[in-house]
Amino acid sequence: MKKRIIALVTMLVLLLVPVSVAGGVAIARNQAASSVSALTANENKAVQQKLKELGLYKGKVDGIYGKGTRSAVISFQKSRGLVADGIVGPKTAKALGISLNTQNVYQTSSDLYTLAKCVYAEARGEPYEGQVAVAAVILNRVKSPEFPNTIAGVVYQPWAFTAVHDGQINLEPNQTAYNAARDAMNGWDPTYGCLYYYNAATATSKWIFSRTTIVTIGKHKFAI
Repeated sequence: MKKRIIALVTMLVLLLVPVSVAGGVAIARNQAASSVSALTANENKAVQQKLKELGLYKGKVDGIYGKGTRSAVISFQKSRGLVADGIVGPKTAKALGISLNTQNVYQTSSDLYTLAKCVYAEARGEPYEGQVAVAAVILNRVKSPEFPNTIAGVVYQPWAFTAVHDGQINLEPNQTAYNAARDAMNGWDPTYGCLYYYNAATATSKWIFSRTTIVTIGKHKFAI
């Protein structure tokens, strides 16, 4: 009787585990299911100007979606009872009294998912700004003629990222990784245009040490 009970419990566990895992994957992928709109420089300026008029933004009206802009957006969203995610979507834009170009889709939902996966795999232990910085490096490579011109092309370029080589790229990203990817897509670049980053404590390539370091965030040095 005892053996039969143990066998039944084992069968239930085996049946439930795949469902739980699949459910987790579905939830993560559903977060990337919508289109990913990014603001243009002029739209960012309009947002910054409105926030400055409201006394929420103290920085320059430069069209760059950085940490200060994101913080001001979150404060505004909280004051209006909106979802405080730092993303200027249709509801936030309407509350600010500005219009957005709804056709301005920076990347596809698949690109957001790939970018968030790389951020999570490469920098999940780093401070939030460091995670945004990793995403920014990937986007900077997309823009550079020296690298593939798609996010997937950059991420999966042979030997470009350790996380792809060792399989960590297959981990499901968390919400923080999605937020970091979106912030980078919206124009926040804590690296100031860098194309490379590395952990000085673990890097083995002599070549990477020859690059000019622009900024250090967490354990990563960002270089050009």
